[in-house]
Amino acid sequence: NAKEVSSGSDTEEEVESEKDADHQRRLVKFFAKRIHWSEQSMAYRSQLVEELMDDLLDVIQERFSNTFLPVLQQVIGVGSAFEGWSPRGYDSVYHLLVPLKPRHGHTFQLELGTAGQMPAKFSCVHVDLECTCRRNQPGENTLCLLHHPEEELRRKQGASLLGTLCTGSYLDAQKTAQWFQQLVTSAWGHMPQSRRYNMKVLPSSRSCKLQLTNASGKNLFIELVFGVQQGNSDIFLSSHTTEVATFIPSTLWPETYAVAEANFFRHMARQAPQDTFYLKCLQLCARILVDTSFSTYTLKTVVMHLLSTIPPSSWSRRKCLMRLQDIMCYLHGSLEEKRLDHFLFGNENMPEDIILPPAFQTAEPLNLFQRLVQDPTAHAKALQDFEEL
Repeated sequence: NAKEVSSGSDTEEEVESEKDADHQRRLVKFFAKRIHWSEQSMAYRSQLVEELMDDLLDVIQERFSNTFLPVLQQVIGVGSAFEGWSPRGYDSVYHLLVPLKPRHGHTFQLELGTAGQMPAKFSCVHVDLECTCRRNQPGENTLCLLHHPEEELRRKQGASLLGTLCTGSYLDAQKTAQWFQQLVTSAWGHMPQSRRYNMKVLPSSRSCKLQLTNASGKNLFIELVFGVQQGNSDIFLSSHTTEVATFIPSTLWPETYAVAEANFFRHMARQAPQDTFYLKCLQLCARILVDTSFSTYTLKTVVMHLLSTIPPSSWSRRKCLMRLQDIMCYLHGSLEEKRLDHFLFGNENMPEDIILPPAFQTAEPLNLFQRLVQDPTAHAKALQDFEEL
């Protein structure tokens, strides 16, 4: 009888286990249907946008190669659409950073705000002139910016950088954006893709926003932001700002970490097995957070921390529900402790191929939930919102 009871109990446990497994499979299938885009289609569309913008910059460079205006480098796709987890699918805005390099006779000196302040605020790009008299090769006729009259420079090589894109000696984000918008408008007609897309430049004071519409009426939204690299690192000063202040001087260029974060996701993609589900976990959670008080950047930070501690092999489709639970548990714990560390500051788990300034590696961790420490009412509201979520 004891054996019969035991056997019956084992059978019941096996049935329950099979029910749980079937329930998990149906949940994963249900979640997957809520993610309208596959990673492959998202990657294809992102690559198409990058190639299109690189072609546009090539046309612009050919027309303005013999000037003193900045050199436009190859675009870098940043943000959720290029990282592979955009919560808005086909309605995504494709963000790209356009690195600026000084042309012959100029140097960019980065003034990173208050000394020792992390992250750097109120940063500026100081434009200096340098003597190029001795650099000319035989047969060259390049004028030295320091030793030729302004009238001669304008007559032979057009407007100067200082006189066109700067306020005083500082690179002006709004003037740079306006200049680039004009270049795009004049260059688009020379693009082969202009026969496939109708292009419209949308209003923007510190970036270049484009709306491309194809013959069937489908829109593609692109935003180009300008950046100046800090050394050889993945950190840039950016023309774009997320500050809500009513007025920000146009000579201020805030730090952006978007390139480093995009490179982190590319690093994970190289390490991850084929059936890895972490991007779909992130995309699903991001879709749930739309129209809530939690930002997608908070969620992205949580997932980046988990990806640096949980190996890629543990993010398979089979373990999707476990990882979703990990994400929510991590977010809940961070809310209770009123602490969520910025991923790039003082992080010992940073992959070696993410290049950061030395000060980032030695910095104290930056708490993204500092506002919750200072405001008990906001903390209570965040906990309540999480319970509803």
